[in-house]
Amino acid sequence: PHRMPPSAQFAHETLTTYPGSHHQHPKRMQKVQTKIDYVTVSADDVIVYVDHQGKPVSTTTIHKGLSTPTPHPAPPSPPPPPPPAPPANLNQGGQPQPQPHPQPPPAPAPKPDPAPAPVSSGPGFKSGVSYSPYNGDNTCKTTQQVATDFSKISGYEVIRLYGTDCNQVSNVLAATKGSNVKLFLGIFDLAQVQKEADTISSAVNGDWSRVNAISVGNELVNKGTDPGKVIGAIGQARGALKGRGYSGPVVTVDTMMAMVNHPEICKASDFCAINCHAFFDGKTPAEKSGEFVKGWVDKIGKATGKTVVVTETGWPTQGDTNGIAVPSQENHKAAMKSIQGAFGNNVIFYSAYNDMWKKDGQGTFNAERYWGIMGNAPSS
Repeated sequence: PHRMPPSAQFAHETLTTYPGSHHQHPKRMQKVQTKIDYVTVSADDVIVYVDHQGKPVSTTTIHKGLSTPTPHPAPPSPPPPPPPAPPANLNQGGQPQPQPHPQPPPAPAPKPDPAPAPVSSGPGFKSGVSYSPYNGDNTCKTTQQVATDFSKISGYEVIRLYGTDCNQVSNVLAATKGSNVKLFLGIFDLAQVQKEADTISSAVNGDWSRVNAISVGNELVNKGTDPGKVIGAIGQARGALKGRGYSGPVVTVDTMMAMVNHPEICKASDFCAINCHAFFDGKTPAEKSGEFVKGWVDKIGKATGKTVVVTETGWPTQGDTNGIAVPSQENHKAAMKSIQGAFGNNVIFYSAYNDMWKKDGQGTFNAERYWGIMGNAPSS
């Protein structure tokens, strides 16, 4: 149990076609009537005198039978065309005047960058570890204590938290700032879904890129909670978080047996999230833990058609024997090696440190406090 256009160069005409006709619109021209008179004459010999430019100056007609030519004045030459106007780019002295360089068209205003989409990776991380922010006397750890604990935690891409109390979301975000760590957050109490969603939203302050996924409840169906109630809470949380800008995965976490018996809670989640411990089987030795957990992951994935993420798995270092499952430091290491060998990703180990705030008993084989990978927390 856990706590809580370019310009136009042509004019276009519209042609309308009606059945049985096709109208053309040629360019209109002014009518010119030409009258041609044909006259038959006897041609005399004509001499044409031209100047040095080849223009006619006078003509002489030699009539048949005459020996002396009679000059006839040439028709007047057309007046020379007026001199061209000076180019617009000449100054009063007739010299070209400098022209301004053409200015390029103004660049279009840059479009504003779209708001970055919320980022949440969900399944696909290599490994993670769970963490609880409580002292042995059940009080909340301070911001400094949390920072001290995380100074010793490394090599994990995901940190799993179970709730929102003790300012844990803000404290862990601060302790992991500047790293590539993402948080697998939790809404623990189904009666406080909206409140816990608001707490998470306030802590991340709009930066959802730090969040891997958010769970709603932990092992609730396994403890007797109606699956329909859990499914309803998943929907409520998803809506509340979406309203705050979160679009990542929302799931419920439960035991592998609860997922098999109630696949609807997995189907209501964005992926299947299971807690799976070979130790509680009692028939599996530590060195076979990887095979045990992998078997359940494959079974649930095949039954639901969804990706399965192991949100808790490990082995206790102290406690009572459960069949052939024996708590010890040696078996803890063997179990961890076996699980790491069976999985390339999507596994969260339980847990970073021993949880001395928990209560032990026969039902937990007096081992509930001693699952810490690194022993007791340095802030203890």
